[in-house]
Amino acid sequence: MALQFRSRGPYSWLSNFSRHPITMNGLEWPSVEHYFQAMKFPHEPARQERIRQKRNPLQAKRIAWERGAKVRPGWERLRDRVMLEAVRAKFEQHSELREALLETGSQPLVEHSRSDAYWGDGGDGRGKNKLGRILMQIREEMRAAE
Repeated sequence: MALQFRSRGPYSWLSNFSRHPITMNGLEWPSVEHYFQAMKFPHEPARQERIRQKRNPLQAKRIAWERGAKVRPGWERLRDRVMLEAVRAKFEQHSELREALLETGSQPLVEHSRSDAYWGDGGDGRGKNKLGRILMQIREEMRAAE
């Protein structure tokens, strides 16, 4: 049976919205979501910093979605790699999360989200569940490294 998670609830620590800071590129980011949204704008350091300074991940996401925001060329091609690196950093930098992820065993991990059929399951199971797949990949990498 799949372990479904959301940004709230018992497995919310699996979500990119969880308040577990990561250090990437020499800077501390309040969450994976903050970092991921900022990486859409390497050509706009001021926007990246505004995203990094937001108190919560939803506010950070809103800055990335502002009218007129120009996402970097090739983002569709880069986004999976950026997400993988950020999520991997989260579990490398927080030992309690690493242990919790390993404790999920071999359960399929599914981000249950009606609003996201790319990173999540689309709410009906037909989404790509890319975030869940990344988490399972990282879990296997950690298991192999033990």
